Formats: sequence, structure tokens, C-alpha cells
Amino acid sequence: MNTSIIIFSIVQAISISLGVGSATIAILNFFQAIKDGMIDPAERSFLGITYIVLRVAMIMILLTTISLAMFGYYQTGSDYITSYVIAQISLILILFVNATLMTLHIVPKALGPAIQASSWYSLGFILALAQQGLGGFTFTTFTLLYVGLIIVATFIIGAIMQYQRKN
Repeated sequence: MNTSIIIFSIVQAISISLGVGSATIAILNFFQAIKDGMIDPAERSFLGITYIVLRVAMIMILLTTISLAMFGYYQTGSDYITSYVIAQISLILILFVNATLMTLHIVPKALGPAIQASSWYSLGFILALAQQGLGGFTFTTFTLLYVGLIIVATFIIGAIMQYQRKN
């Protein structure tokens, strides 16, 4: 195996791990910050740092995924384009589009974080599957599970926000 592919794969895995962890912290910090109905400057500062880490992880994932795709396509041609690769690229695009929509305050408050969390966790999950040689799922199966995860995450986030409004 090419040393460059190994390095890019390691950096990609670290970046996905960093993104999953940061997304978890971002959501938990957001819930804590809005608990009293407003986000004070200190809370905004901590959220800002977390969002910077998320953006760095996203850029690293984008660059490593593009690099790995170029290596993979060069070595195997169109055989490289599997459901796993399509799912991974789809999730990365969704992360970028949703982050932009959230920054512009276009996406609803419960849906944006649910999509972002679902995308990060799905990206980590499919990477773990692929590393165990289980990346042979269909894109339809992936899509159904991903949409289901977004629905569950939206419900959970909405319920937590509703609970916090009452207390």
C-alpha cells in the first residue's frame, strides 16, 4: 500500500474522530448555553472555539477524502466509486451545506443540529464499518438509516429544547 494513502487515511480517521467529538461537545454546550434563554459572552466564546475545531475537522476531511478519491480512482478506476464512497462524499457535502445554512440562520434550530450530528455520527459509523471490511452496504440502505437517524435526532433535540423552555 502506498505510504501517502496510509497517511491520508490516518489523517482522515483522526479528522472524523475530531469532528464527531467536537460535534458532541458543540451540541451539549449549546444546550447548556440556551438553558437560561440566552447565550452570554463566555458561552458564545466556548461555542466559537468548538465551531472553529469543527471547521478545521471538516476541511481536513474534505482534503483527505479528495486525495484518497484521487488515489483510489487512479488505482482502480470506476471500481473505486462504491456505495461507501458515495455515502461518505454525500455526508461531507451535507456537513458543509448544513453548516452554511446554520450560519446564515436559514435552517430551523432543531433541524440544523440534528442534521449535523446525524452526519458526523454517520460519517464515523461508516468509517468504522469500512475499516472492519463491512463497507459493502447499498446506498439505499445507507439513505434510509441516515434519514431515520435525522428524524430521531430532530425529535430528541426538539424534546430537549422544549424541556428547557419549560424549566
